[in-house]
Amino acid sequence: MEIPGDPGDREATGFGWPDPRAQQTMVAMKPRDRPAEATPDLRKYAWLAIVTAVLTVLLKGSAWAITGSVGLLSDAAESMVNLVAAIVALVSLTIAARPADDDHHFGHSKAEYFSAALEGIMIFVAAASIIYLGIDRLLNPRPLGSLGIGLAVSIMAAVLNGIVGRILIKVGTRHRSITLRADGKHLMADVYTSVGVVVGLGLAWLTGWNWLDPVIAILVGVNILVVGYRLMSESASGLMDATLSPEDDARIQAILDAHAEPGRIEFHAVRTRESGARQFMEMHMLVPGDWTVLRGHDAMEDLVEKIVAEFPAMRVTGHLEPVSDPRSYEDMAL
Repeated sequence: MEIPGDPGDREATGFGWPDPRAQQTMVAMKPRDRPAEATPDLRKYAWLAIVTAVLTVLLKGSAWAITGSVGLLSDAAESMVNLVAAIVALVSLTIAARPADDDHHFGHSKAEYFSAALEGIMIFVAAASIIYLGIDRLLNPRPLGSLGIGLAVSIMAAVLNGIVGRILIKVGTRHRSITLRADGKHLMADVYTSVGVVVGLGLAWLTGWNWLDPVIAILVGVNILVVGYRLMSESASGLMDATLSPEDDARIQAILDAHAEPGRIEFHAVRTRESGARQFMEMHMLVPGDWTVLRGHDAMEDLVEKIVAEFPAMRVTGHLEPVSDPRSYEDMAL
């Protein structure tokens, strides 16, 4: 369909031929419309976590079977939680990768928060079980055997967890995936647990103080509780639409300040939130009332381009208002 009118009249009327930059900016703002390399399939890292968890469960289970150590059993139990969590992560990443549809206009990225929450719950259950076993063994001591072999196997599992944990944290941070970050942090917590178990059982082996074994198990359980609490807190924050970090909000405010002209171009009602790998921002931009639609649109487009360049996962919604109209200031509060 042809749009009547001379393109040269655009500046005077604010109407005419569509601005091609509007379509370009919208493409930049829609994560699902970006090239495939910008949104890689993160599920392969969940598979990596699953394979790693299976191997560590086998290694630590063997170490427990050889030694009878409740400390090593607690370490193996945490790895079993890692396995279940990795499977849940795979499912949540599959759901989160789905594009927006008629029933989910903002996509499915919040599925990742449910994964982190479930992992936190499982960590609490595992920790409670470990603490119970530790107390029981403290009250009913048993001899330990073949600690040298068991500790060597546990060290192998810890090294494997450490390598994969760092990979998951790095990839999760780069692609803003709370699921991979949570899985990576859990693996690193498992590494610290294994180190503590190895050191404690090494002392028990050298000194003959077998009571160190259940004490270590109890300390491991407490440490796991702390990890679970942190995961639950981060998940709850995302599900409650918490704003971006203070650092990110400050970067956004700096961009707005650079475009502002007191009494002429101003901003208010700036809101941000995060949903998995995606970020969202709303703002009201106040401009002179005698500006044409085109001029206000161009100013908004320039600003959005700056924001999206700084935050590639950001979807920006802007509202233009005349700076001289008192009604423009009725919605200043968040």
